[in-house]
Amino acid sequence: MNNTRQIKTFIGAMILVATGTAGYASFASHSLHLYFALAVLGLAAATSRMKVKLPGINGNMSVNLPFLLTAIVNLSAAEAVLIACVSTAVQCWPRKGTRLNPQQMTFNLSMMAFAMASASLMFHIAWLGRTEWNSAPLAMVLATLTLFLGQTAPVAGIVAASEGKSAAQIWRSVAMLSFPYYVIGAGITFMVQAVSSHLGWELALGVFPVMYVIHRSYKFYFNGMAENMRSEFMVKAASAGA
Repeated sequence: MNNTRQIKTFIGAMILVATGTAGYASFASHSLHLYFALAVLGLAAATSRMKVKLPGINGNMSVNLPFLLTAIVNLSAAEAVLIACVSTAVQCWPRKGTRLNPQQMTFNLSMMAFAMASASLMFHIAWLGRTEWNSAPLAMVLATLTLFLGQTAPVAGIVAASEGKSAAQIWRSVAMLSFPYYVIGAGITFMVQAVSSHLGWELALGVFPVMYVIHRSYKFYFNGMAENMRSEFMVKAASAGA
């Protein structure tokens, strides 16, 4: 089976899984919150364009995670999935002079729908409320880990299918680069949730400049890492040719 067929099969499976998970989560979700959802959608879409390329991997990462987690915590699964899909479409929309890649867009949309629906189900899971471990921090940790795995595992799978590399090795690379960001995003979201109960959900607007700073920091760090990788490659190539 060649790479093209592997990629198409993987994307097809991702669409099926995403459709089933998102459909079930939406059916089981709670009431809608239109105005709050629109506000979170605007912030998630705006920050989705703040993205950085992961060094050594054909992929990138945007800094809209706190707004996605806010959607998971406060909104219905249907709203959370819609916000994720719209912000993903904005993130993947080509810049001027480049062409849209329908295959990439389809994969990213299905991956985000699956990850968000799974994380929403995990946060609102029924058995957690019947245990002595029921707490908002635990629910946030479980939702963040589910979102992390729901995003990084399919990305590792599609990169492995397209480049013929080990999916486990690629996942480890992606996880090492992105996991600290998920920890930071969960922490920011939890703090905003704690304070907004007293000051109102408009406080979420204050997260925007914080995410811009994180975006610039990650971009600076990853650019330096990519430059070091290029330098090491050139040194090895020079040594091999000597």
